[in-house]
Amino acid sequence: MTLIETDPPLAEPVTLAELKAHLRIETSDEDDLLESLIRVACAHLEAVTGVALMTRGFRLALDDWPRGDVIQLMRTPVQTIDAILVYDADGVAQDQDLTGLLLDATAKPARLVVRERPRPSQPINGIEIEFTAGFGAGTDVPPELKRAILVHAAHLYEFRGAVTADMQPASIPPGYERLIAPWQRRAL
Repeated sequence: MTLIETDPPLAEPVTLAELKAHLRIETSDEDDLLESLIRVACAHLEAVTGVALMTRGFRLALDDWPRGDVIQLMRTPVQTIDAILVYDADGVAQDQDLTGLLLDATAKPARLVVRERPRPSQPINGIEIEFTAGFGAGTDVPPELKRAILVHAAHLYEFRGAVTADMQPASIPPGYERLIAPWQRRAL
């Protein structure tokens, strides 16, 4: 199972101006650094929660259908299922009918049931499910997630001299886990 981002988000859920206000920075000397810290904080949040913060496209590649009926899409919230492709032995994608799908778009991770499941003839990545996920615009992102990004980016900024940008995130600030706890995936 491989998840590929096909359409990156057009913006981040937290703006440079919001982070600068949070940090009480008035100059533009470190804008590039601050923007990179926002990206790192967003990527970390998405990795630990499975949430797609901003609207974007994904492709889930499967070798075969799962044994059970439910396919976990690895991101939430899912807005639409855009296509299901099943590859034949020649590597040609066959578009599947999207009627009759059952989607639990807000589950963590989102879940999909496909009633018609033709067998793929391609042994690796024989099935692709293309979908759109994310909350929408930055104003649609839940406030606790935006706050977590601000707190994390500020923490990264505070330790910018001790840890290089490519080694971030080096640590998690106090309170961060409580902010994201309702959004984290839990497994038994």
